[in-house]
Amino acid sequence: MISTVLAEHPTLVRVLFWVVVAACALVGWWLHRRGARATLTVLTVLALLGVAALTLSPSGDPGPVTCTVQFSVPFTGLDTLANVALLLPAVLFGALAAARPTARPATSPLAVFLAGSGLSAVIETVQMVVPGLGRACDTDDWWMNTIGAAIGAVLSLAILVLDRRRRRILTSEATAVPAESRARSTLPASRRGTPS
Repeated sequence: MISTVLAEHPTLVRVLFWVVVAACALVGWWLHRRGARATLTVLTVLALLGVAALTLSPSGDPGPVTCTVQFSVPFTGLDTLANVALLLPAVLFGALAAARPTARPATSPLAVFLAGSGLSAVIETVQMVVPGLGRACDTDDWWMNTIGAAIGAVLSLAILVLDRRRRRILTSEATAVPAESRARSTLPASRRGTPS
């Protein structure tokens, strides 16, 4: 029923896609800012379980093993947005969960992006070599999954860079206040603005 409603309203699908992307980014930002790495890890695992359920569960009658090799940019239809959205949350939450405060901000998003793209390639390979799944592999699915992983990685990178900048500002303000207080205390009483 829901797939029928979505198929009849493609504009709604596009709007919902971007709403979900924004919601994932806000949840990721909020959890990262709170230091909730365990929750981000749980969300990553749940997202990966969803990926496995959607891509590796049998879908019908086993057919012939096929793999469509093409590298087009099919930015139309439900399948495209579904493939873009498939790995986006897992990469976003995974990169934020793996981020270390002392590491460069780009380290974990890049590593998790590469892992996401690799996971998509493995899924497409499994769909090709296991005819019992009743699924066919398609290089466009891998390509769209990789684009979704890239969006998740860029969002996580933006969150990490903004958070690092925020922490630097807070740290510089915290160190500036005591230095200003020390400078005042070394001035003679007549120059501090207090009565002598």
